[in-house]
Amino acid sequence: MAIPKDKNELQKAIVDNYQKLRTELANIPIELTEENELEGHSKNTLMSINNLVAYLVGWGQLILKWNDKKSKGLEVDFPETGFKWNELGLLAQKFYKDYENDDFKTLNKKLEKTTNEILKLIESKTNGELYEMAWYDKWTLGKMIQLNTSSPFKNAKDRIRKWKKIKQLK
Repeated sequence: MAIPKDKNELQKAIVDNYQKLRTELANIPIELTEENELEGHSKNTLMSINNLVAYLVGWGQLILKWNDKKSKGLEVDFPETGFKWNELGLLAQKFYKDYENDDFKTLNKKLEKTTNEILKLIESKTNGELYEMAWYDKWTLGKMIQLNTSSPFKNAKDRIRKWKKIKQLK
């Protein structure tokens, strides 16, 4: 799928990639979701399926936090308070820790809720607000949302498919 260039394409990319990810998540045996067998978000690390879903929830919640702060005229610490853009591996570890007490089912519910909240956010914005003005540095809000939703959803789906092939899961 091409990189979204407007509101409609962004909504479609998120919905399509989320649905494909959900399909891959749907038939994973629960007992395998805590095994650290996937390539991690930091070099030379492994993560679990639960960590991967926590990562997606974490980034989705950051989008909502960024938008909330900006809409109130508050300063936003990008990407997150205490983290720099060159520390995204450490931020991934924070997300794993934030959601470590949630089981696979709970994480999936949180991902669905977060994704729906982001879709509502997009719906509340005009195409101009999403794609015709810089929102952070040179990036538009639409691009920031895409970089942290539809693109990671596709990446996660691909990681899971690769893992399933190795595990000989269908």
